[in-house]
Amino acid sequence: QVQLVESGGGLVQPGGSLRLSCVDPGRTLSNYAVGWFRQAPGKEREFVSAISRSGTSKYSSPSVRGRFTISRDNAKNTVYLEMNSLKPEDTAVYYCAAGTSYQVLLQERDYDYWGQGTQVTVSS
Repeated sequence: QVQLVESGGGLVQPGGSLRLSCVDPGRTLSNYAVGWFRQAPGKEREFVSAISRSGTSKYSSPSVRGRFTISRDNAKNTVYLEMNSLKPEDTAVYYCAAGTSYQVLLQERDYDYWGQGTQVTVSS
């Protein structure tokens, strides 16, 4: 079974940057499409960004496009979410998820495995 571990969250000032990482200790992440989702307090979990199994296809939500970049290093069994120009409204718990597909997956229901999440807080 795939286990996903997120890291890299923390407290950052508006306009700052963070890089989140998602790792599978079992070293199988290269076999899955991966996505990032987030859930702010009192809100439903929402899609942020996704990448195909090979890394050649990517998609990000309009709210983060141009500020967030998803990438993967299959040799390191890791998927990254580079977040720049952070805003207070980006504050949320960020989750990575893995799905059995070669393609980009945009819906929560398409993902089979989820991490525990990492907190990102954007505040001055």
